[in-house]
Amino acid sequence: MPENTVKSLGDLLSGTFEPLFKKGSDGIPLFNMYVDGSWSDSSDGATVDVDTPIDRSVIARVPQASERDVERAVASAYDSWQKIRDIPGIERVEIFQQAARLIREHEDNFVNTLMLEAGKPRGDAAGEVHAVIDRLKLVMEEARKIFGEYLPGDWSEDTLGKFALVIREPVGVVAAISPFNYPLFIGATKIIPALLAGNAVVAKPSVENPLSMLLFARILERAGIPAGSLNVLTGSGGKVGEALVSSDKVALVTFTGSTEIGRRVVQAAGVKRLHLELGGKGMALVLDDADLELAAKKCVEGSLKNAGQRCDAISAILVVENVADRFVQLLVDEVDRWKAGDPRDESVKVGPVINMAAAERIHGLVEDAVEKGAMLLRGGRHRGCVYEPTVLDRVLLTARIAWEETFGPVATVIRVRDEDEAITVGKESRYGLDSCVFTNSFYRMWKMAKRLQVGEVTINDLPKHGVGYFPFGGSKESGVGREGIGYSIDEMTNLKTIVFNIEPAKLGKTHRIHQT
Repeated sequence: MPENTVKSLGDLLSGTFEPLFKKGSDGIPLFNMYVDGSWSDSSDGATVDVDTPIDRSVIARVPQASERDVERAVASAYDSWQKIRDIPGIERVEIFQQAARLIREHEDNFVNTLMLEAGKPRGDAAGEVHAVIDRLKLVMEEARKIFGEYLPGDWSEDTLGKFALVIREPVGVVAAISPFNYPLFIGATKIIPALLAGNAVVAKPSVENPLSMLLFARILERAGIPAGSLNVLTGSGGKVGEALVSSDKVALVTFTGSTEIGRRVVQAAGVKRLHLELGGKGMALVLDDADLELAAKKCVEGSLKNAGQRCDAISAILVVENVADRFVQLLVDEVDRWKAGDPRDESVKVGPVINMAAAERIHGLVEDAVEKGAMLLRGGRHRGCVYEPTVLDRVLLTARIAWEETFGPVATVIRVRDEDEAITVGKESRYGLDSCVFTNSFYRMWKMAKRLQVGEVTINDLPKHGVGYFPFGGSKESGVGREGIGYSIDEMTNLKTIVFNIEPAKLGKTHRIHQT
């Protein structure tokens, strides 16, 4: 492990990102927020440390936004809304295409920042950066959802002599609040469609790892987004988050995070549009006719990728009893191929979880399961923030980990009698974001897909939201609304109906040809 993580961060960023930070007297970079088209500190000079989960050293400091800063950012977005709206759509597309080119040019800056601030292995960090580039390249596809509709009135008695245009218009100011697990990508997938649709944005990344989002804002600034159309606030939530979501000038809140924080967002927001992706308990259902080698490999990937810190992670594996022994052996063999440790080591596939509190919470879930009768086959320990890839077999439904979102690298095996019991267990979850089914029978996969109460069911693969080409979102306590190419645009625009009376010009169909 390098002796000085901070020094390596100081050399990370190219000249493009010079406006973002200055070095403090201790060598730790002090970053700025992006408000009203300028890079500045907080109104009261307060800052927050950004630690790396690799060794828990401080790698940067960012401004701690005050309520006054929130008011300034929201006012800037509100006053600048017309600027982005007045840019022709094709020029907005060109801005995003330029942003994709700029990110590609500075890819190493983003990858290294994600490795340090989020603890991601290089391959995972690069994958997140490439996903943002892909999303930027798909904006023309996404823009097609902004088109309107023509409705002739002669199909109803009360609209004879009229026609209507149904058009989509931006909602106004969008508050975009993103989590720590994909600090660059999730924030980008909120900002891109919001700006593309002609909205102004106030973004609030996680206090745990806000640096990559500041880099993204700088890229959009260079690409030509008008000053004030995008604002990025940093710091911890609490009063800042409440002030943002409760502002009367904010028309839509798009939030990704826990169900518990989501409830607080709903309470604070008042009467405005909400777009929420909340907690999940993704379940994999492995039936007795499944390709067990495929199922084991995919279940491990779904459980361990990004150290299990994914809303679409496989958080429980329901396997039919008569194939469970064989499946668990294959599962353990696959887990042994996933090395955990320092993400800067090229051989490491599982980096640290975001902080010590997360590691200790995961450990509490594992210990509770073992105390209630589960068999610990692998892992069950952590060194600092690095939690070992863990396998629990014969987990009972009384264990907390059977129902709570794990958000850690744990493969949790629950044995069931048959597919009907698997469906019953799946339906009892308070969450409804993702599930997956492993079977070689079309009829069984259709039955499972129809009965599971989730937003997305994947057949013979782990759930992957990816760039959002397929829509995703939750039911039950997993959220409201849908995200994805075009589907996010639906959430971030309002329908407006314009009715034309053309009867005075004798252009409408106003009479019957055949009288009864």
